[in-house]
Amino acid sequence: MALALRVAARFAQVSAGSWPQDRQRLLQLYITSTNSSDNKPKSYCTLPPERKYSGKSTGGEAPPPTIKRNVAAEITSVGKVIYETGWDANKPKDPPKGQQLVKTASTLPPSDMPDHEKPKEQDVPRSKREQMRDNMQDYIFTRYFNYVKNYDKVLEKNFPKAMQLYHVFFDGVKDFFSDMKRFLKISRIANDSPQGIRALNRQELELYMMMPRDMMKVAPALIGCSLPMVGYAFFPLVFWYPRVFLTSHFWTTEQRTDFQNYYMKQRLQYNKAVFRCLQAKLKSLSGHPKHAEFRNILGLLGSGTHPTPEMLLDVKDIFVEGPYSLLGMSRKHVKSLVNMHGLQNSIFKRHRLHEHAFLVHYMDQAITREGGVHNLSMHALRYSCYLRGLNPVNLSDEEMIEWLRNWVKVSTSIQGEHITLFLHLPILLGYNHPSNWKTIYCKGNA
Repeated sequence: MALALRVAARFAQVSAGSWPQDRQRLLQLYITSTNSSDNKPKSYCTLPPERKYSGKSTGGEAPPPTIKRNVAAEITSVGKVIYETGWDANKPKDPPKGQQLVKTASTLPPSDMPDHEKPKEQDVPRSKREQMRDNMQDYIFTRYFNYVKNYDKVLEKNFPKAMQLYHVFFDGVKDFFSDMKRFLKISRIANDSPQGIRALNRQELELYMMMPRDMMKVAPALIGCSLPMVGYAFFPLVFWYPRVFLTSHFWTTEQRTDFQNYYMKQRLQYNKAVFRCLQAKLKSLSGHPKHAEFRNILGLLGSGTHPTPEMLLDVKDIFVEGPYSLLGMSRKHVKSLVNMHGLQNSIFKRHRLHEHAFLVHYMDQAITREGGVHNLSMHALRYSCYLRGLNPVNLSDEEMIEWLRNWVKVSTSIQGEHITLFLHLPILLGYNHPSNWKTIYCKGNA
């Protein structure tokens, strides 16, 4: 554009009388630029000799100086720029491609731009008062959360016994609800399976038998501790008498051992009462074919020994009818059996005995299916002996396995009609066992 202004200024200096010569010069420049666009050699602005300027046209004045510059090329370049501009003064000039891309990306709205290219909001300067307030809030909340996070450690340091009870209680609640979920699942399996309870394995049967009693026992404690205001007084009372209000889920290892010994001793104290009931009804069976054999078995028990499994299987029919059957036993006999097996006293004592006998019988069958007594773990051996009326304290694995083998042999060889024989196995196989004898009569085991 500057070049165009310079050309215009140059033409303004030419006088008005020399306009025809200038028009000829412009025509010559146009012809020269046209030839140069056709790839012909460029010729500078020099007129032929016959067309040279003379002094006649100007009244004797000297001809104007010859233009030495390539004016046609300059005018052509200026015109090209003007043409590309499009004679539109309001249209901005197109920037280079690289600049155009950058501008396009920078003019995108913030919502469409990538996260790393979004313009950062300028931080509004805050006063010192606001900064102090924010710092104080951060300090208070940080200290508070650190205190809450380490609150258990503070309580354990200041109140070790209370925190121990706290952990025992909540761990017990967690274990209790876990077993309760398993119990509900096992109950659905037992109800939906064609085989019923027989479809369960040993551990499932043990849980199926134990959980209803535990739920009834621990329900008052859980309800009382959850009540507002009352729970503060009920919680210490529960842990003051854990054997009464809680189950084995909430006991420590020491408590579990002590309480099991306590319950075992309570059960074994009824062994003698059951044995006396068997002796009292012996005379009424004088006409039974197996009367003599069974009298011999009672004699062995009275002399301090035990009959073999084969001897018991030989007299199993004596428990089908008569005074030794489930319906023929006296009320005293039934009550003694209920207490000996550690069952709860209720109106339906015979029904509880029937249910308990079949559950333990199915456990014995499950043990056989799972490979036998010798495949049981140490904990399973001890619990199996405890459940069947033998105190496992101070017994070796071999002694427990041998005793359980005799039990399982008798249990898996009888039918449902011999249920009372099964209920009397704790007497017939464990009445004179040294472990039970020590539990009953030694003061150190009280």
